[in-house]
Amino acid sequence: MPMSRGHQPRCVLVTGGAGFIGSNFLLRMVPRYPEVTFLNLDKLTYAGNLMNLRSIEHANNYAFVRGDVADMALMQSLFAQYHFDSIVHFAAESHVDRSIMAPVTFVHSNTVGTVTLLEAARQAWTSPQRHPNAYRFLHVSTDEVFGSLDLDAYFTRDTPYDPRSPYSASKAAADHFVRAYAHTYELPVVISNCSNNYGPYQFPEKLIPLVISRAVQGQAIPIYGKGANVRDWLHVEDHCDALDLILHRGIVGDTYLVGGNNERTNLDLVRLLLTLVDDRLGHAAGHSQQLITFVADRPGHDFRYAISAAHLQRTLGWQPRYSLESGLRQTVAWYLDHRDWLQQVIDRSYRDYFQAQYGIV
Repeated sequence: MPMSRGHQPRCVLVTGGAGFIGSNFLLRMVPRYPEVTFLNLDKLTYAGNLMNLRSIEHANNYAFVRGDVADMALMQSLFAQYHFDSIVHFAAESHVDRSIMAPVTFVHSNTVGTVTLLEAARQAWTSPQRHPNAYRFLHVSTDEVFGSLDLDAYFTRDTPYDPRSPYSASKAAADHFVRAYAHTYELPVVISNCSNNYGPYQFPEKLIPLVISRAVQGQAIPIYGKGANVRDWLHVEDHCDALDLILHRGIVGDTYLVGGNNERTNLDLVRLLLTLVDDRLGHAAGHSQQLITFVADRPGHDFRYAISAAHLQRTLGWQPRYSLESGLRQTVAWYLDHRDWLQQVIDRSYRDYFQAQYGIV
């Protein structure tokens, strides 16, 4: 049911909507809000996949444009054509390993792209008579901008920024520009920072789909260092539930942290995943554990991320629906039931990257 108060979108620009979180967001929102128009702008880089959106591609309230969010002429043209009143900005390069290999690409996509989008919105939304809830720019960011945690702390809205990788630095810069546009131009922005997402349609360079796909193929599963790094895991459907609430009811200028309260070391997570894969495939207990392979640690590898979502829970009433085990069980089932999708995305360029990065195929 549509929200009854706050911002009421009529035409939403979703950037990066063919990627993992963006496509899950559109798959939720397009059928849920048939009176709202959604335009998906995506550059269709290696991780963007229109196969993710087949169930909504012919919906009357959905359209797709291929393009770069850093292309100002394109952005101005789209604003003039569609008169967006809402933006949900996912478009970003997001893989830390790739950012270490090609940091300038991440600055262009994540920082320059965000500033270009902010400027296009500022130009289009300049109106002295505008209602405070007439427009909304929802910038979707990451917990990695806050740096690394010890074992007894949590990220909050007040945690100082301390990015440690080219990826997190490019996202931190984007966050700062979003706040600068809010302060300087009174642009109606809201920021969300989320913990590690998992679920359907995630490109298999990320840990969870990587483990599933390689376990199915009986291939070595790389784990950095000793696998002691800790992450908080958030099912993508829970994240999209939160973003739906934030778009409609989030307070302009506020920041909302979205976490699953599901911390595990990387090694413990992989062991649980392999147990679920073996169970689903009917393998003997422990069958796939032998595939675990320890590799040299990532440069500058952050030790722990953990989010306190208390502000989001208290102000907007959000709660995650998935425990880690129930979410992983659903995710394993999805990937094993969609092996055609996995085969389609594991192309030659991905295999070359995997061999160069980890030294195994």
